[in-house]
Amino acid sequence: MYTLISIVLFIVCVFLVLIVLVQNSKGGGLASNFQSSTQVMGVRKTADFLEKGTWVLAGLLLILCLAGSATISRGKVQKSELQEKVQNATDNSQAPQFPTATPQSQPAAPATAPATAPATGDSAPTK
Repeated sequence: MYTLISIVLFIVCVFLVLIVLVQNSKGGGLASNFQSSTQVMGVRKTADFLEKGTWVLAGLLLILCLAGSATISRGKVQKSELQEKVQNATDNSQAPQFPTATPQSQPAAPATAPATAPATGDSAPTK
């Protein structure tokens, strides 16, 4: 199904490119070639047709992109190694053991202030 949607998506893209290239933003392009009064579709109707065709193909492109992403084959989804270890752990000893109690804290030794030697009377710090 995805292959079919991809092929149709490619065809829609080609048609959309062709229609956009035929248009001219100022009313020229393919519509400017049909100025004869004997034409079945006049200048304005050709421009309207190209504009509506652009919108239809753009909408079809959007729908096909969404349908393609919904029908893409995903294959087997692999689990992470951690998920496999947790699911395969049947024995409690295989599961990680985290500490539940806070460790006993020992009283800290009182901080001793460093002893300072008294300054001698003669020496003064120099600046």
